[in-house]
Amino acid sequence: MKRICRQSGSEFEITDEDLAFYQKVSPKIGGKVYEIPPPTLCPEERQRRRLAWRNERKLYWRNCAVTGKKILSMFSEQNHPNVVETRVWFSDQAEDARVHGIEFDFSKTFAEQFAALLPHVQLPNQAAIDNENADYANYIGHNKNIYWIFDCDFNEDCFYGHLLLKNKNCVDNTMLINSELCYECISSTNCYNSEFLQDCHNCSDSLFLRSCIGCTNCFGCCNLRNKKYYFMNQSCTKEEYEAKLAALGTDRYSGLQKVKSDTDVFFEQFPRKDIAGVQNEDSSGNHLLNTHNCHGCFDLDSSEDCQFCTGSTLLKQCRDVDGFGGIDGASFCYQANAIGHGANNILFSVEIVHGVKNIQCSYFIYNNCSNLFGCIGLRHAQYCILNKQYTKEEYEELVPKIIEHMRETGEWGEFFPVEVSPFAYNETVAQEYFPMTKEEVLTKGWKWRDEKVEIPQVSKVIPANRLPDSIDDIPDDILNWAIECEESGKPFKIQKAELEFYRKMRLPIPHHHPDIRHAQRMKKRNPRRLWNRNCDNCEKGIETSYAPERPEKVFCEECYQKAVY
Repeated sequence: MKRICRQSGSEFEITDEDLAFYQKVSPKIGGKVYEIPPPTLCPEERQRRRLAWRNERKLYWRNCAVTGKKILSMFSEQNHPNVVETRVWFSDQAEDARVHGIEFDFSKTFAEQFAALLPHVQLPNQAAIDNENADYANYIGHNKNIYWIFDCDFNEDCFYGHLLLKNKNCVDNTMLINSELCYECISSTNCYNSEFLQDCHNCSDSLFLRSCIGCTNCFGCCNLRNKKYYFMNQSCTKEEYEAKLAALGTDRYSGLQKVKSDTDVFFEQFPRKDIAGVQNEDSSGNHLLNTHNCHGCFDLDSSEDCQFCTGSTLLKQCRDVDGFGGIDGASFCYQANAIGHGANNILFSVEIVHGVKNIQCSYFIYNNCSNLFGCIGLRHAQYCILNKQYTKEEYEELVPKIIEHMRETGEWGEFFPVEVSPFAYNETVAQEYFPMTKEEVLTKGWKWRDEKVEIPQVSKVIPANRLPDSIDDIPDDILNWAIECEESGKPFKIQKAELEFYRKMRLPIPHHHPDIRHAQRMKKRNPRRLWNRNCDNCEKGIETSYAPERPEKVFCEECYQKAVY
């Protein structure tokens, strides 16, 4: 079945398998199935909608609505008026959000009523579970001693990162798993004491590697397997390797910048694999680990039978889901964002976590909730509609009527509209993957927030280009300075533990704001989009995240394996 996206105008396909999935996850209420219709938006526009409800990195100081304590929140005062510290939200001090329950009004759309309810409900300042010393972070679970990391679980002593899982003592990384003492690594797993790795696995004591596996004491290498003491893909003795490495001067900022440029040029000659990942079967997308029958998916781990899912682990039978799965995973979910730790049958919802099931069109639902429709900020609740409590019988009588009403208004089967999101579009992850100008956003009737640059209270502000070149010349007093980013001009500070890391790893002080460093790493990753092109070796048709006009040589799996082994 071919359809035209009502947002972008692009053509997309709905298969018989898609229709079977929609039938499978359609809610069953009182013994009757209420079918989910095929989507009217293409996969990209569906993802844009979901990500426009996800603010990971923009944090604001405000006061807890219960205790008055100063807290750092993903909700600014303009985003949401009623925010409390996360630990308070999970405690008996927080209000029961059912006190704000309202009756469904069939003269209005669902979105109008949901938007009217939203400002009244207490929400936590972070999307966070079971963390210690983790105030400066968001979308986090089970972390300890972390600072400015986002969408991360089970990390310790980590600074400045995104999509991190089970790491220790790591700084400035994106999509890093089960690694220690790593710096500026991208899409890598099981690495140790290494810097500037991309798409690498089981590597240690190495610098500037691309698509390497099982390498130790290697520098500037690409597509190597189980090598030791290699420099720019050439074997050398231990003594030769150490002498060449020392001559690079990577403890100086100037030396490090030259190495970055030289290795980027060097890597251009090597073929890329059409899909980055390991141990995948019948799957498509990019950066996949241990997946089976997952298609159009990105940054997905240990999942099966999924489509259009991103940034998650342990998903089963899910479609159009962005994050996170977690330790107990999620199953039979559709058009949802930030769901996991035992989430089942979740539809058109955001931030649904911990033993939750049968939830539709809801926001921030935690801890053993079930059978909720259009609810916000509930815990340990069931049979509620727009936060109003009903009996099981009343719920099963009313929800079908609401679904039929939403069919008539064109809302049933669709995710929340962007304009209802509490966040401005440019505060959200949507701006990262689907960037728009302020004028484009406002033309669509969506919100935009102009950023205000705040100068931290410090003894002095220094332009980054005036920093000492070598880490050896950086004084302890830098902790009392603000550094002006070379690109954005935004000031940033160096944390004590961060400085200790740079000194231990013999790394210069960064010259860019953490947001710019994050953006630089994201530019090195392929977009979350697939194109059809031919293998540059055998001409076989492949589906890959490398656009046909890009200059890299891209090989199919078979040709790539022959080239590197």
